[in-house]
Amino acid sequence: MLLTCLSIFIRIVSNSSLNVFQKLLSLKGQKSSAINFYTYLGLTILGLVFWQQFNFVILKLTLIMGFLGCSGNYFIIRALSIGELSALAPINSYKPVIALLFGVIFLHEIPGANAIGGMILIIIGTYFVLETNWKFNKAAILYRVLALIFSALEAIVIKKIILITNVTEAFVLWALAGLLFSSFFVLISGHKPIIKSYTYQFLLILSVGIMQYSTNFVFSQMNVSYALALFQLSTILSVFLGVNIFKEKSLKRKLFGSIVMVIGAVLIILAL
Repeated sequence: MLLTCLSIFIRIVSNSSLNVFQKLLSLKGQKSSAINFYTYLGLTILGLVFWQQFNFVILKLTLIMGFLGCSGNYFIIRALSIGELSALAPINSYKPVIALLFGVIFLHEIPGANAIGGMILIIIGTYFVLETNWKFNKAAILYRVLALIFSALEAIVIKKIILITNVTEAFVLWALAGLLFSSFFVLISGHKPIIKSYTYQFLLILSVGIMQYSTNFVFSQMNVSYALALFQLSTILSVFLGVNIFKEKSLKRKLFGSIVMVIGAVLIILAL
């Protein structure tokens, strides 16, 4: 239990950190497709250290995971390139809601009364975060919502792969599949995959690697929807990072909305 709690803490910090590096690279003019591609390339090289044998039995699931993960990361970066980190990060609190819905279908996880109450609080909290930004950041919010849906579905598929293989193999397969589809995104974008900051790109690769491996471990210990609910504690940290690093405004309103959403996430956890 202690190791699981530590993994959750590591995941929260690394997730908030990677959004900062994605935002910084975007501000330097690096294209979303290039950021995505080099992140998966670095993680694939890292994953090859743990390479054992590819499991062709789960090839279909691996390809689905790669498409969902790559698409989710792409839209997150697009959203961060035109929107505020502190406004966009709390939208991620919808992820447990999406995961609960698809978890019923694919993992047979039935939500209880606490989970339903948590969903309502998450929706209320999001209103306070988005109300003053909706008119000005429609595109950013749309990209972030698309990223949310893709990443929530990805989480379901990752859990299924972990159940078939193990935490490490699932990580390697995730990186390889992501590299495949991010390469395709680069090709169709028509942009040259130029790195604007090697330091930020390296720190992003490191943050994403830590985030994903710790995520896989937590998924192996509990239901996906409840794990994702716990991860929403990174919302408050992301709000502070967005305000202090990028000088974004409306801290009190965003923080209040984030806290309400976290309370909703906690209620979902109580459904365990």
